[in-house]
Amino acid sequence: MGHVVIDNRNGLIVDATLTTAGTSKEWDAGLVLLAKQSKRSGRTVAADKGYDTKCFVQGCREHGITPHVAAKEGRGYVDGRTTSTADSEISQIKRKRVEEPFGWMKTVGSLRKSAYRGLEKNLTLMLINSSAFNLVRMVAY
Repeated sequence: MGHVVIDNRNGLIVDATLTTAGTSKEWDAGLVLLAKQSKRSGRTVAADKGYDTKCFVQGCREHGITPHVAAKEGRGYVDGRTTSTADSEISQIKRKRVEEPFGWMKTVGSLRKSAYRGLEKNLTLMLINSSAFNLVRMVAY
């Protein structure tokens, strides 16, 4: 599974990683990627309903990041502190940008069908594709 962190202002990939498929791998990889980011105040992360889990929301708060996660109905872990703000609404609109790099990497890049075996080689391929996506995105603006 590929995971990326993008900047919502310009859509550039900030960090990327690859993990083996698994139930909690997506949340764990997200927290690892977020922990490597800058430590400035006011950081937020936008995510879909799949990230509305206790471990991800608490992990974000431990890192000083406000989780703008789409709340699950009835049993979600994101409360009114987060969902009632205007910033949260903007984040929910912008979070769809994270799908653009994956679409580009599968159609234009070389991630449609990997020619390599093993996590390390495929991670290198993903990082090369991420860099190429950023270059193409920067030229477009």
